[in-house]
Amino acid sequence: MSANTNVMNLAEVQKIKQQFGIIGNDPALLRAIDTAIQVAHTDLSVLITGESGVGKEFFPKIVHTNSVRKHGKYIAVNCGAIPEGTIDSELFGHVKGAFTGAVNERKGYFSEADSGTIFLDEVAELPLSTQARLLRVLENGEFLRVGSSDVEKTDVRIVCATNVNLTEAIADGRFREDLYYRLNTVPINIPALRKRGEDVVLLFKKFSMDFATKYNVPKIQLDESAKKALVEYSWPGNIRQLKNIAEQISILELNREISREVVLHYLPKDQKNNLPTLSGRSSEHKTFESEREILYSVLFDMRRDITELKNQLESLRTAQSNHPNEPQYYPNTAEVPVVQHQIQPAYQIQPAQQVHFEPVEHVVDEYVEETLSLEDMEKKAILFALERNKGKRRQAAKDLNISERTLYRKIKEYGIE
Repeated sequence: MSANTNVMNLAEVQKIKQQFGIIGNDPALLRAIDTAIQVAHTDLSVLITGESGVGKEFFPKIVHTNSVRKHGKYIAVNCGAIPEGTIDSELFGHVKGAFTGAVNERKGYFSEADSGTIFLDEVAELPLSTQARLLRVLENGEFLRVGSSDVEKTDVRIVCATNVNLTEAIADGRFREDLYYRLNTVPINIPALRKRGEDVVLLFKKFSMDFATKYNVPKIQLDESAKKALVEYSWPGNIRQLKNIAEQISILELNREISREVVLHYLPKDQKNNLPTLSGRSSEHKTFESEREILYSVLFDMRRDITELKNQLESLRTAQSNHPNEPQYYPNTAEVPVVQHQIQPAYQIQPAQQVHFEPVEHVVDEYVEETLSLEDMEKKAILFALERNKGKRRQAAKDLNISERTLYRKIKEYGIE
């Protein structure tokens, strides 16, 4: 009977794979699909974990379509893409006049998804205040619309996903521990592509066939060395990155017989031999983090030195205005912070040299004009991170060590296209 049950589960898993177009035979992937099928018939909350780009978005749909709620609404919400100031209104709704611009009352996603399923992607990006509201929904199905004191009820199945280590987020005070245990009733972990072995080749073949049809070109063939190169690579971008590589090769290569050399040509040059590491993070990423930390340290030191120098110059100008007929002296230059390669004085002043004060204001103005503000440096850092990650905002936010929501806000604030 146990054997029949296993066969039945495997048959159900294969059916789901065909239904959702899931490619691969990795045991960890099959277990994740089987878990989603089994938990679908309950109302338990589900937490889906895995790296960015592994295909977490399929599993809430598996849960929903195999549940008794399949005729209800399915709403997917990217929590990291909604500004912090409007996230509560988006999720729970608001009443008229609740805030500036609230000219009408609005239903939130939890009202719209009543009797259905709501998928909260990037749940770790929720503000702590919103996490408290979500916990109340999980505990008793109650919530308050923004600006209202009337308790409303919803009967909704909640499925969440994140690529963040929530235990670390809890330790850092960025995620509520009680919410974590409520969400993590049934955990489903999606394996990274680098851990799925020959699934990489199967996925590449599927993508290349799709692109051959899409662009009306002959399909490409991988030799054994090319297959080995695909399996050995660490795929930090997981399935998204593999799909991009398959598309590039399908379009650009005239020779449809693909060798290892061709595959390596399309992989990032500084990651060709980047095998999985214990930390799960590339040495390149660590190097960039170190460079970024040094840059910010230099910026803050520079700003402090600039402020101190401006204060001293301002005090000299004030002293002159109070005693216009008395000769004034600059302080010993050893007391003035030195900012190398940043300030070129209009003239050289020696210690204890008597001077006129008409040029002092000119020096301050010239100095301020040549100083790069922290806002400008922040904008340059964002532009650099976006360019480095080819416009991928989620990866750029990771490099900058900020949330994706914060990055969206900064991009809008600085008018970055």
